[in-house]
Amino acid sequence: MTTVLSIEKGVKGLLENLENIVNRTNKTEAAYSLHNRGIFYKYFKYRYLFIMMLPGLLYYIIFHYAPLYGIQIAFKEYMFKKGIWNSPWIGLSVFKHVFNLPTFWQVFRNTLIISLYNLIFGFPAPILLAVLLNEIRLRGFKKVVQTLSYLPHFISWVILGGLFIQFLSPSIGPVNIALKALTLPPVFFLGDPKWFRFTLVITDIWKSVGWGSIVYIAAISGIIDSQLYEAGEMDGASRIQKIIHITIPSLAPVITIMLIFAIGRIVNDNFDQIFNLYNPAVYSVGDVISTYIYRIGLGGMQYNTATAVGLFKNVIAFIMIVLANSLAKKINEYGIW
Repeated sequence: MTTVLSIEKGVKGLLENLENIVNRTNKTEAAYSLHNRGIFYKYFKYRYLFIMMLPGLLYYIIFHYAPLYGIQIAFKEYMFKKGIWNSPWIGLSVFKHVFNLPTFWQVFRNTLIISLYNLIFGFPAPILLAVLLNEIRLRGFKKVVQTLSYLPHFISWVILGGLFIQFLSPSIGPVNIALKALTLPPVFFLGDPKWFRFTLVITDIWKSVGWGSIVYIAAISGIIDSQLYEAGEMDGASRIQKIIHITIPSLAPVITIMLIFAIGRIVNDNFDQIFNLYNPAVYSVGDVISTYIYRIGLGGMQYNTATAVGLFKNVIAFIMIVLANSLAKKINEYGIW
């Protein structure tokens, strides 16, 4: 009887081994077959994902890659009758002309200064708001604060420009009325070169701080383990200590990536904001590259000069983002690529 049972057990084991061998063989054949079908089969298999990508690809092709055709204007003596393709090539003459313009270096300096102010004061603002919101325990109050801080992002600079002009007016603006009540002299926020850059930075922070904090709030909610806060409380850490030693270090990867993007945009000024707020009285401190391109390109019809300035700005932006990414990877091993 014992011998019969052992034979049955041996047969079952042998059958299981044969079954495993057959399964492995089938899987190998299936993988080999899939590999031999080639890349077209894989594209067909994931065709719905590629269809979902089409709108995004079309957007970049139409609005970002197709306009690159016009870059050649910067190297041509553009004639409207001949068009872009038939206009004669003149090499780097347009760039030499641009670099000899004193107004170009003035707008380049203004762009760098305003962008640096935004980087120094505007970049930490969303991080600070996200950290403060994370410390609020009343959910209703927290949602109200978040909603109110997000709203300015959805208002166009065209509307905000009109509101700020009225709000900061030296004669009828509430701010200057309050200053007069305190026996202080009125301030020409949008007409005095000493105050214009300060006004740009403050209004930009007010508009973008809520929307910019979304990334950091999501990072705090998704990345940071709540057990770290509990461990900190058990060790007697205060709220400030938990922010410094838990929240900020956990946000380091996100902050690094956002900082790289911000540095890459250091020569990409906010055209909508400045165009709707500046005036000839503050051109010396407020005229930036994008408004300069608009004035000489569309206003002055100097298309090749405007294109050369725009191309120069984009090259500088590309170099800046590559350098920032390399530096970030050397410092803390985080980067975009």
